[in-house]
Amino acid sequence: MSAPEIITFGCRLNAYESEVMRDHARAGGIDNAIIFNTCAVTGEAVRQARQAIRKARRDHPDAEIIVTGCAAQIEPDTFANMPEVSRIVGNAEKTKAETFLKGSNAPRVAVADIMEVRETAGHLIAGFEARARAFVEVQNGCDHRCTFCVIPYGRGNSRSVAAGEVVTQIRQLVENGTQEIVLTGVDLTSWGGDLPGTPPLGNLVQRILKLVPELPRLRLSSIDSIEADPDLMRAIADEERLMPHLHLSLQHGHDMILKRMKRRHSRADAIAFCDEARRLRPEIAFGADIMAGFPTETDEMHTANLSLIDACGLTHVHVFPYSPRPMTPAAKMPPVDGPTIKARAAELRARGTQALAASLDTHVGHSVRLLAERETEGHTDDFASIRLTHAVTPGSIIEAQVTGRDGTTLIATPKVSAAA
Repeated sequence: MSAPEIITFGCRLNAYESEVMRDHARAGGIDNAIIFNTCAVTGEAVRQARQAIRKARRDHPDAEIIVTGCAAQIEPDTFANMPEVSRIVGNAEKTKAETFLKGSNAPRVAVADIMEVRETAGHLIAGFEARARAFVEVQNGCDHRCTFCVIPYGRGNSRSVAAGEVVTQIRQLVENGTQEIVLTGVDLTSWGGDLPGTPPLGNLVQRILKLVPELPRLRLSSIDSIEADPDLMRAIADEERLMPHLHLSLQHGHDMILKRMKRRHSRADAIAFCDEARRLRPEIAFGADIMAGFPTETDEMHTANLSLIDACGLTHVHVFPYSPRPMTPAAKMPPVDGPTIKARAAELRARGTQALAASLDTHVGHSVRLLAERETEGHTDDFASIRLTHAVTPGSIIEAQVTGRDGTTLIATPKVSAAA
């Protein structure tokens, strides 16, 4: 091993920050190293990270193993007690160039108090490994305190990247060949709340599309639908380059559970948002995070959770089995037993799979537009996974005729010549 290897768990923001670390590690001369960018959203995510670290040490006994990310920020002692780990780096430190200077005599554990961090900055990166799509961090941290969520303790309070910095980075990525930008953050719709004039996320979206006219495609990562502002709704309706797919942080379909989660929306709010967005953009598709087995969840509440998939017209459902996390109020609530959580999660996934299949079937026999991320793989505008019958140039935006479906993937024939 020579160049550093980065293993990323969790969210799109982590994927972005992994690229920042990759650039810093290369520039700093770090080699023969494996960097684990961890997630802490569930106990299972932490377990998987620890398992991967142990395997990496067995496979690479001489490598430096650096652990960072939310799990390292929240549970530094967990990783400090692992003999396989060389260094632990906090979330505030992981995007700093000096963290990755070879021979810098950095301490084994460098984890600052994330709640003391007041600013975040855009990190200029030349481009992602895959090049076709790139994530751009515009916001970090969260001011809300959902009762199940430990992430604010890993990310700190909400802070935004100034619009000018965002536009500069997107312009550079597009100049380097990136075809699609995904705006990402911990609580994306809170962007701008700490900036002068408190501009809303929709303002940022409109500024990007106006000031970077050469950007072909713009996407949003997970948003909180209750915070969707009028500018954002206008962009959904009017801006063709804003892709017709939104991933929503819904979490549950029963009002009592939503209250106990300390969410700020009701079931009716979620349904109304999806109805309005679909009225503005009929082709829009919705994904959502849905949790199974939150403490006190009854069979009736679970049924309401299941029915939300159809009520909102969700097609990409990300199911989280509830996992008690340290420092959260929900961990003290009466729990649902493990086998019941597992069974309810399976039901939610099955319903989500049915919904996705029904949505994909509506594409069969029709022409779709897609971004080819690899020679024969990509995603449609509404984020359906697609496999091409003939190779095309990666990074190209093409039209293709959908001829069928293989499970959760569309099969299509491109309307362009084969890749060079």
